[in-house]
Amino acid sequence: MSQDSHCIFCKIVAGQIPAKKAYEDEDLLVFHDIHPWAPVHILLIPKLHIASMAELQPEHAALMGKMTVLVPRLMKELGVTNGFRMVVNTGSDGGQEVHHLHMHAMGGPRPWLKG
Repeated sequence: MSQDSHCIFCKIVAGQIPAKKAYEDEDLLVFHDIHPWAPVHILLIPKLHIASMAELQPEHAALMGKMTVLVPRLMKELGVTNGFRMVVNTGSDGGQEVHHLHMHAMGGPRPWLKG
């Protein structure tokens, strides 16, 4: 599995940096954001280092589908019952701060800090 030794998310996947995990399997790691914008704010990341949505290839379609369909289940498990938001920032101009593909899933009572 490809990883970038300088990537903070790859270091989290490798267990070098702790994270409050919400879910993990052979392909994905989901953890709580350390600077949440909403009462529930998790990040879904592939264990494979993919820099951004712009780097996706056809062989990543199943992985992205898996991430997308996992969100409703995790939101429900985390107590979000009245809707949620999913966001993928892509590239510097798209607001991406960590250049490892990740999906934000946010929910809980409004108002939120951002978004």
